[in-house]
Amino acid sequence: MHPALHRAFEFLIHHGLAVLFGWVLVEQLGVPIPAMPLLLAAGALAGTGHLNFFAALLFTVLGALASDSLWFQLGRHKGIKILQLLCRISLEPDSCVRRTQGMFSKQGARSLLVAKFLPGLGLVTPPLAGVFRMRFRRFLLFDAIGSMLWAGVFLAIGYVFAGQIERVAAQLASLGGWLLVLFAGALGTYIAYKFVARQRFLRELRIARITVDELKEKIDAGEQVTIVDLRHSLDFEAEPETIPGALHIEAKELEEKNYRLPRDGEVVLYCT
Repeated sequence: MHPALHRAFEFLIHHGLAVLFGWVLVEQLGVPIPAMPLLLAAGALAGTGHLNFFAALLFTVLGALASDSLWFQLGRHKGIKILQLLCRISLEPDSCVRRTQGMFSKQGARSLLVAKFLPGLGLVTPPLAGVFRMRFRRFLLFDAIGSMLWAGVFLAIGYVFAGQIERVAAQLASLGGWLLVLFAGALGTYIAYKFVARQRFLRELRIARITVDELKEKIDAGEQVTIVDLRHSLDFEAEPETIPGALHIEAKELEEKNYRLPRDGEVVLYCT
């Protein structure tokens, strides 16, 4: 075995459970350090008899539950503002939040069973459950099952393919410092691409934007303005207040219900 790989495996063997707990905890809090490679490595160690499979599963689930419970409580006490926070700090939050809301409105607690398998959704679902007042015991039950399924799948893959994973890890370790450079370059390129795309979108959005004060001036002046509330039904449930006279049409329904909008007047759209 390559010396660097040997040291990495030795570290995991002696501190594996604590590392699993801490790594998953931090990842589920939103820090972009994927836990999947570590789960595969832990599964491979379990497959070679160096780590207890069920202990690894337990500590992974505990780490996920700890961070998810924190997000749940933030969602319960801070309301929709916690989702707005996620929108501000994430590179691609808007579609993520919309997909989560759509899945949550259809599946409810069952969405917690699969959320961690879908990129980005695992972070948004726990606070969303808190926002809409799911009972904490129900949340813990479904979140624990979902975390167990998620962790169990990757640990099991590592367990079954322990020999192959060890060979791949040895080949990667032989790259030495170049592996870190390649990983950092790929991650940096991805983040830069997403950042530029998001800034371009926001720049285009500002061109056609109207401020709250400007809209109020139009309403006070008696101008004929059609106001459309595009919020998702779950957002509307959480904060039912709306601008007087506004039509409530969800964004996904806008095209099929555009007959409700005037063809010769000003239309103002707003959401969260």
